Amino acid sequence: MTDEVPFDRDAPEPGRLERLTPLVRRLVAGNGGPFTFTGTCTYVLGSGRVTVLDPGPGDPAHVATLLDALRGETVERIVLTHTHRDHADAVAALKEATGAEIVGCGVHRAARPLALAESNLLDASSNRDYRPEAEMREGDVIGGPGFTLEALETPGHTMNHLVFALREENAIFSGDHVMAWSTSIVAPPDGSMGAYMVSLQKLMKREETVYWPGHGGPVREPARFVRALLHHRRQREASILDRVLAGEGTVPAIVEAIYQGLAPGLKGAAGLSVFAHLEDLAARGLVRTDGPPSLDAVFRGP
Repeated sequence: MTDEVPFDRDAPEPGRLERLTPLVRRLVAGNGGPFTFTGTCTYVLGSGRVTVLDPGPGDPAHVATLLDALRGETVERIVLTHTHRDHADAVAALKEATGAEIVGCGVHRAARPLALAESNLLDASSNRDYRPEAEMREGDVIGGPGFTLEALETPGHTMNHLVFALREENAIFSGDHVMAWSTSIVAPPDGSMGAYMVSLQKLMKREETVYWPGHGGPVREPARFVRALLHHRRQREASILDRVLAGEGTVPAIVEAIYQGLAPGLKGAAGLSVFAHLEDLAARGLVRTDGPPSLDAVFRGP
């Protein structure tokens, strides 16, 4: 095992519903960017009577393209992995156009309450209006003509995050939990690094042969890939702990030390990721700080 995650930056093009497998089609939204790659992947399961998984951002053009491509078919269900806006904002429009049942993840919830004087830098990133008609939990199953989806709880990126196993094709729709093109951002208070690591360990035990993620192309050899992600996160944790023990116990100092050459526009996200690791290290008693962990805190050894 090397220290490097075997990223695959296959870049699916937005704007066209394409068939991936006998049961799965994909439409990539036109919301490409530093955190969405070429755009959010909307998946269509089945034919004739279909289920749409992760409808995507609130972009009328994306919804119109999806509805036009499905002309003559019936959208029976809308399934959501998590409530980040780039996945969830099209739910309402698709529901209005089709009358489909909304199922999947629960409503947005944070990993913990805000500390005194703390602000949530990602407060606007989740759709707080989303309300499923049926919330799915671990092991819940829904189906359609020729396919079966099983929900698996994978909190960490968000605390309401689900992935869905497609039994007939030995595949998982992995949302933003595992993606081939990049690591997933984990940012308190909405996300939790401890929960994320446990969720990765959970997936590593499974036997699916391909993941279809929320951004980018498929994850091939997912067990190997997830092992590499776990190793990468543990190495990052060790680097952060080393900086704290060396007396560089602030988030900005750690970002400068371990993310050398990072584009300025990504430093905020890197800081949130470092903070997620520090918060987890503090919960495990490996670092300490005066008061609750925060982005502005000074972290020290135990």
